[in-house]
Amino acid sequence: MNEEFLHFVYRFKLWDKNSCYLTTGQNIEIIDTGIYNKDSGPDFFNAKIKIDDTVLVGNVEIHVNSSEWYKHGHETDKAYNNVILHVVFNDNRKVYVNNRELPTWEIKFSHLLFNKYAEFKLNDNSIPCAEYISLVDDFKSKLWFDKMSIERLEDRVIFYDDILKQRSGDFEQIVYLSLARSFGFGINSEAFYNLAYITPLNIVRHYAGNKNFLEALFFGQSGLLEDAIIDNYVIELKKNYDFLVRKFNIFPINSSNWKHSKVRPSGNAYMRIAQFASVMSEFDRFVHLISKKEINVNEIRNFFKFEVSDYWKNHYIPGKVSENVKYKLGNEAVNSVFINTVIPMMFLWQKYYNPNYDPEVILDWLKSIKPENNRIIREWEKLNIFAENAYESQALINLKKNYCDNRRCLRCNIGYEILSQIHKLDFNG
Repeated sequence: MNEEFLHFVYRFKLWDKNSCYLTTGQNIEIIDTGIYNKDSGPDFFNAKIKIDDTVLVGNVEIHVNSSEWYKHGHETDKAYNNVILHVVFNDNRKVYVNNRELPTWEIKFSHLLFNKYAEFKLNDNSIPCAEYISLVDDFKSKLWFDKMSIERLEDRVIFYDDILKQRSGDFEQIVYLSLARSFGFGINSEAFYNLAYITPLNIVRHYAGNKNFLEALFFGQSGLLEDAIIDNYVIELKKNYDFLVRKFNIFPINSSNWKHSKVRPSGNAYMRIAQFASVMSEFDRFVHLISKKEINVNEIRNFFKFEVSDYWKNHYIPGKVSENVKYKLGNEAVNSVFINTVIPMMFLWQKYYNPNYDPEVILDWLKSIKPENNRIIREWEKLNIFAENAYESQALINLKKNYCDNRRCLRCNIGYEILSQIHKLDFNG
């Protein structure tokens, strides 16, 4: 037993309605459970309860054992002086507040409910409720998926918003970092982020019109030049990078940051860096496109129809010539950059510079993009849950990563719906 489960039972009123009496034998009615508090202090604020004929308004504290009141030091904390009800699983000690015995309720619930919760927490299924998810009404699932999609977008915006504040409102720096991260396409996202983080944007802009130096800058900073097969191109890169190191006192990341296994040739780190260098050669134009009040999506999509330098049109890796090289970003890759950079950056820009902008317009663009096709989405498809667009696939990715993987079933509306139905089944037959 744990407090998380007891919070869940109390918050959603899933207790045994035939056990509403205190340890003193008095009847208790929970008129209002109160406001759930995730910070310090009592677990629920401003609850309203009725003990026999007396109505009380105040806070509620929940413990597995009533003795934990003293174990946690609540008797010396004034924040707990207004607690009107102690909800416990096991009443093993009387508790006093201001010399009065605190009303204590041993909450009862279905054993089947707890067993199912324990099963969700302990089973080996990638999606804990996989066997029961079909029980959830489609409408309720859709409402939760909507929240998941917006939550994922908000998390991205908040992440970069925090960095923006640290960088004194340097929006272009945040776009730079976000764009770099998206070019890692998951497997090398952190490596790309680190690459951009240690490579000053002012140097990038200084060499925007010189692809030779720009490629030398990024390849040198990536640490991958040391592992590259030597040819004339690599010799030139190293010479130019040595010049940049002396001029700007920069240093590379460790090449071990980069992952190379299970990556298609067109998606390997070298090709992605070459593509990123081409994008950064027109960085100012990209910033302009995503920060206009009247956004033109087609203009932004066309921006990613860039050309890499001639060398990368017949190389996937340095020093090895290849035929039919796929050096342009495919539609799925462009969609990924839209999802991970363009849309979050547009949200962030509009937040600061165009507060009257309708966010639904940007969400509609997300809905116009095809859904991602990755391992997580395929797991949901096995359960007959299909994403029709990127808005929905982002919801499923967020649900899997932040709820299913962490077994946060009690914070998930789908988990709640399943457990709620089990509760009704056990008590109503």
